[in-house]
Amino acid sequence: MKKFEDFKIKKQLKNAISDLGFINPTPIQQESYSTILSGKDFVGISQTGTGKTLAYILPLLQNLSYSDQSNPRVLILVPTRELVIQIVEEIEKLTTYLNVRVIGVYGGSNNINPQKKEIIKGIDIIVGTPRRLYDLTLSSILKLKSINKLIIDEVDIMLDFGYKTQLKNIFDYLPKKRQNILFSATMTKYVDELISNFLINPNKINISVSGVPLKSIKQSSYEVPNFYTKVNLLNYLLEDKGQYSKVLIFMSTIINAERLNRLLNFNSEISIIHSKKEQNFRSKSISDFESGKTRILIATDVISRGIDIDKISTVISFNTPFYPENYIHRIGRTGRASEKGNSILLFNEKEIILKNDIEKLMKYKIPLIAFPNNVEQSLELTPEEKEKKVVQTELSELKVTNDVGASFHEKSAKNSRENIPKKSYKKKIKEKYKKPLRRGDKIQNKKKKNKK
Repeated sequence: MKKFEDFKIKKQLKNAISDLGFINPTPIQQESYSTILSGKDFVGISQTGTGKTLAYILPLLQNLSYSDQSNPRVLILVPTRELVIQIVEEIEKLTTYLNVRVIGVYGGSNNINPQKKEIIKGIDIIVGTPRRLYDLTLSSILKLKSINKLIIDEVDIMLDFGYKTQLKNIFDYLPKKRQNILFSATMTKYVDELISNFLINPNKINISVSGVPLKSIKQSSYEVPNFYTKVNLLNYLLEDKGQYSKVLIFMSTIINAERLNRLLNFNSEISIIHSKKEQNFRSKSISDFESGKTRILIATDVISRGIDIDKISTVISFNTPFYPENYIHRIGRTGRASEKGNSILLFNEKEIILKNDIEKLMKYKIPLIAFPNNVEQSLELTPEEKEKKVVQTELSELKVTNDVGASFHEKSAKNSRENIPKKSYKKKIKEKYKKPLRRGDKIQNKKKKNKK
């Protein structure tokens, strides 16, 4: 099946696909269609940007017949709000000529009541983040007894973000007889455990080996000593607006994302997005970046899977991610749809081990570029960098001062602290209030009454 015309799909779907301009399916779309359509459990491993979303939506819609029942029949779980919104939009585009009811549910301070109202109206497909979906299930507004197909997208990042407990809780509310479909960009031990525990003889398709770098992406790296020197380097590089026309910068923490946003020299050209921002702000940031209103988008890994934007010229990893797989997800944002892309990794001495792990996973050595001579190397450190430095200094300054035998080991900093005896609660209260100074004290009189 080299073209969508070769797929056995209903006319309404073919018309929608034609309207969207889709002609040739990607490898994961070719391999998964027949298996998912057959109703068997399925695991698809394919890199970011290879069309995984359409790979499972198409056979689901082909199998989904019209119904006026109120409870959903298809459940799609994803790790972020952005992915919920993105998948709902994709389904709505494909169901232009079909009568399919779909809603997305995700966390937010004031959106749970509107979501409840939509669920009560009746739905066919529900897309949601695990925590919000579980909350709605506990409230008895959402009933999962009619679910016959469960899809978990971006499984690896879902488990990395600590959704394992929520997933297990949701499974308890689902019918045992159902089709399970898992999609992921990488195969980790957590994904393997989930497959072993919850899937029955699944058909597994691995389109690309986990960790192999995309051939369309030119990778490079700079060794940079600290945060502020990294900022100086970015201010230097991003001056070239031709080469860096659409730049996505990944940060490890929200604090550093906000800090970088303040320090870059391109205020009007920057959007920022992280989990502490309100949904409207996050949506506007992505919209401005996608439309070209802003040239630079600063983002944290938490929302990286929800960014589906074409023509990103460069992905910059401001820090080296702790999990090597996350590096693959980051660089997968560029070089999409057969276009050329670029990625830059900034690392310091402490991150060399993490960089080596990435290279080991990819079986590829990321080229190192010499640090530019005309970029200032700052001696200033962030509070987080100072704290780490103090700890290391303290540990390095622990020296044995006594002239003792080889079997002597100096106590660690923790064990060398002076032991202060703990006081009981009763004793603390007694010391705090002491004995009354006057005979008529209320507390003292109460004590006397109790004795009587």
